[in-house]
Amino acid sequence: QVQLVESGGGLVQAGGSLTLSCSASGSIFSINAMGWYRQAPKKQRELVAATTSGGSTNYADSVKGRFTISRDNAKNMVYLQLNSLKTEDTAVYYCNARVQWRRDSPFYNYWGQGTQVTVSS
Repeated sequence: QVQLVESGGGLVQAGGSLTLSCSASGSIFSINAMGWYRQAPKKQRELVAATTSGGSTNYADSVKGRFTISRDNAKNMVYLQLNSLKTEDTAVYYCNARVQWRRDSPFYNYWGQGTQVTVSS
């Protein structure tokens, strides 16, 4: 099995910054994509940012220029730097990873338990 554990959420004022971290552990041969999603109350979960093992990144339009995703492949970790936070960034942020258990296995999708980010005005 694979576990994803997020940390770094909290309460911050608008304009402030936070750094989220996610660590993947367990039966891991390789990870291709890792990313962050968020879900605000009464809204669908949405992609915030994602990165591949090769370093390609993808961001939601709403966070471009404010958030930065990075990854440490050796440690199976992914980070999200959140700058210039807005009240509309308030949500539960989930880590996601596509993991291969062994060389010949398919990739499976895993989720963390989520970490709350609350931005006050």
